[in-house]
Amino acid sequence: MLFSRSKTHLPTADEALSGRDTRPFSVGGAHATLGTPVETDVPDRYAEAVFGLGCFWGEEKTFWQLPGVWSTSVGYAGGQTPHPTYEEVCSGRTGHAEVVRVVFDPAQVSYTQLLKVFWESHDPTQGMRQGNDQGTQYRSIILTTSAEQTEQAEASRATYQQALSARGYGEITTAIQPLETYYYAEDYHQQYLAKNPFGYCPVHATGVSCPIGTGVTAD
Repeated sequence: MLFSRSKTHLPTADEALSGRDTRPFSVGGAHATLGTPVETDVPDRYAEAVFGLGCFWGEEKTFWQLPGVWSTSVGYAGGQTPHPTYEEVCSGRTGHAEVVRVVFDPAQVSYTQLLKVFWESHDPTQGMRQGNDQGTQYRSIILTTSAEQTEQAEASRATYQQALSARGYGEITTAIQPLETYYYAEDYHQQYLAKNPFGYCPVHATGVSCPIGTGVTAD
């Protein structure tokens, strides 16, 4: 069946590519900057956060530089197609967003602090795009791994909306939903800007501070 809808349209299960049972590519071994495993379970006493905020190359670097982050990787989540490839995600026919997976030590960096970085690192009001990057893969999304994360994410969205509205921005379009499956992206995408220091990945931050985790409210 030909797929004629816009890449900004999230496909239904019937419209999505069928995918496959296993991953058709390798991910790689050690993290290019942290030295920890890229493909890994969450160690004891650590936690996992998954965020989509546009092109995942630059945003992964944003998170791996934070104190308390043990490992990061980039991948695909929030869609329909099992074990997608990058080309399939770019087609708009998988429903997946480009996302960053952050494995972190809650004793050193809290989920709230990660949310603050998430909000301040992109424009969450742009819908199915970030800047000139258009399509469902670039949408703003938070994939939560617990009820507590969901509660914190929703509270932070409400707080940041107040701050954005005060600066003339429109409604936040960020989706918040439970993480079902995280699919690792291809090895050449992992820590892309460490492997390609002159690589291009624009940041579309609003410049508006998110007043969470600071003892300050947006009122």
